[in-house]
Amino acid sequence: MQIIGLCRFSYPALGGFQVEHETVAERIAYLYSELRLEERFRLMETVALPCLKAQTDPDFELIIVIGDSLPKRHLDRLHDLCADIPQIRIHAEPPRKQRPVMKEILNAARRHPARPCLQFRHDDDDAVSVDFIERLRASVSDCSGLIANNRTVAFDFNRGYMAEVGASGIAASEVHRPYYVAAMGLYVQGDCPLTIMNFAHEKIHRFMPTVTITDAPMFVRTINSFNDSRQKAAKPVAVEALTPAQEGEFIARFALDADHIRQVFSAA
Repeated sequence: MQIIGLCRFSYPALGGFQVEHETVAERIAYLYSELRLEERFRLMETVALPCLKAQTDPDFELIIVIGDSLPKRHLDRLHDLCADIPQIRIHAEPPRKQRPVMKEILNAARRHPARPCLQFRHDDDDAVSVDFIERLRASVSDCSGLIANNRTVAFDFNRGYMAEVGASGIAASEVHRPYYVAAMGLYVQGDCPLTIMNFAHEKIHRFMPTVTITDAPMFVRTINSFNDSRQKAAKPVAVEALTPAQEGEFIARFALDADHIRQVFSAA
């Protein structure tokens, strides 16, 4: 079954952000500011990409959506970061309304629209477990009766970590959070035009059956300077520095290397 992921990398959508701007030009200026993009690139390099490269089931694809105005030096840097992950395709779009353009991209990526597929979203500052794709595919097989009677079914791996990463390494706290973007997948029946972008992730359970799987940590959601959801009031999350043993567990589970994170975030 085809598995398609979608990642927005500083795409200047019309709507889709909790931080509002009066004009497209203001949004582009905010998204492409040197301070913000430097942090996004460091998070992409150390958090979002390693877990994809290490997936135990490599049979998936990820579309990274960028704005067609992303400066060339940043586009080249993104291509360089993704060069050794053949599952990734970078797709440029002009500013458009977020949900219509993302739905269009996902449906265009379906090689066989008459067949079912699985879809997931991947934020550029989060990680999933290295067996996420494998387990998502297996969950569909486990729920064959459920998917036979529904156009869409969501699979929510709701256990993971909130984490801060930086020059000192990784500090984290284990959490259970339902219907996050990270580590949630969507089954879509053949000949169904719905996509994972048709639904606000935290409300997806209002529109379809959902399956909750909570046996192991499956995501790392980072807390950083430019989280869109944290630019407004948000409840703080207490995190603690990982022990050496826990750092080893994060490498094995999420391909998050604390030494690499220290090196990247310590760079001038």
